[in-house]
Amino acid sequence: MYHKTTFDNGLRLITDPMPYTRSVCVAFFIGTGSRYETETEAGTSHFIEHLCFKGTERRPTSKEISETIEGVGGILSGGTDKELTTFWCKVASPYLSLVLDVLTDLLRHSKFEPEEVERERQIIIEEINRSLDLPQHRVDMLIDELLWPEQPLGRDVAGSKETVTALARQQILDYFSSHYLPNNTVISVAGDIQQGEVIDVVHQAFVDWSKGESPIPLPADNHQETPRLHIEPKDTEQVHLCLGLKGVSFFHPDRFCLDLLNVILGEGMSSRLFINIRDRRGLAYDIHSYVSHFRDSGSMIVYAGVQTEKVESALGAILNELSQLKNDIPEAELTKAKELSKGRLLLRMEDSRSVAGWSGVQEILLGKVLSVDEVLSQIDAITTEDLKRIARELFITEKLNLAIVGPVSKEESLAELLKL
Repeated sequence: MYHKTTFDNGLRLITDPMPYTRSVCVAFFIGTGSRYETETEAGTSHFIEHLCFKGTERRPTSKEISETIEGVGGILSGGTDKELTTFWCKVASPYLSLVLDVLTDLLRHSKFEPEEVERERQIIIEEINRSLDLPQHRVDMLIDELLWPEQPLGRDVAGSKETVTALARQQILDYFSSHYLPNNTVISVAGDIQQGEVIDVVHQAFVDWSKGESPIPLPADNHQETPRLHIEPKDTEQVHLCLGLKGVSFFHPDRFCLDLLNVILGEGMSSRLFINIRDRRGLAYDIHSYVSHFRDSGSMIVYAGVQTEKVESALGAILNELSQLKNDIPEAELTKAKELSKGRLLLRMEDSRSVAGWSGVQEILLGKVLSVDEVLSQIDAITTEDLKRIARELFITEKLNLAIVGPVSKEESLAELLKL
């Protein structure tokens, strides 16, 4: 059972005691990401996350920061997404106070030295270059651009080489001061902990952190009237494609319905895509689907890597699988999908990092934390009619989006296939 503490400055602390473990995970979630950025700010959130690991007043170098945690066998990392930025650390439970000290130091006392800003700028540009060179990454970027054209949700989290090159140090500092606020932060601690001790330590570390006006994400435009197709020619051995449709938000009542539909369609080796397109027809080696939920939007995407001459066959087969979900979902298949979803959720909850993420992500994005039992109950209540209904609502021709990277030039014939 988690416990939530809200301090006077708006900082929220979630504690999840797990006395049967020997580890503890501390995760800081800040409510900012690429969808909070204007066009000229694109990549700022990601840039800041990198810079926070480059030195503080007490630990002047990245080497000193990493050695502090690795010296006790811990793992330290961070990440930037479209709607949140994360800093997390997992260690053996005796080192909880050390972890809180290091993460607090990163969040509140990073130096952002000018030379480090310029050095990290080049590293991020190389990271972007790497993504552009990897067709699996590139097609993932392109499908987002199709789903949300010319808006923050459609941009790559890292920004572009042009925007990263143009970001000034003062611009980065201004963004940091206006987004990294106590009332825009959740600290989630899970593992072998004494709850009162954690509350006291966090209070002492952040009592002087002044709150401000919470940033507001730029809204998503989900309007689409016709299918969209983008082909990026590239000399590769495989064609990489993503077929995307608009999904539902975190707050939508059908959120868990779409998650289950995705399990049936393309999650795991017993999914329809894997069995029918890979095993039975040999059209792809890697084929799967995944769902994303945001505050006011979402997506469902199918990825496949196929031979050039099999693109049309594979696309037609994928579209057929989507169409079948509108009318044909046997009860036994729903039961299997439920048990897979529930089983994997329960297994994740044995790990302190997963528990910290479960509570922290929900609190920062939803403002509340659903318990595992509450989610299991919602999953159990879903019927085959619920799944067919949402498939009919979402899987429609005018909402189709197809991104392709590879040696393909059949734009007209592929466009004609985009029908459900």
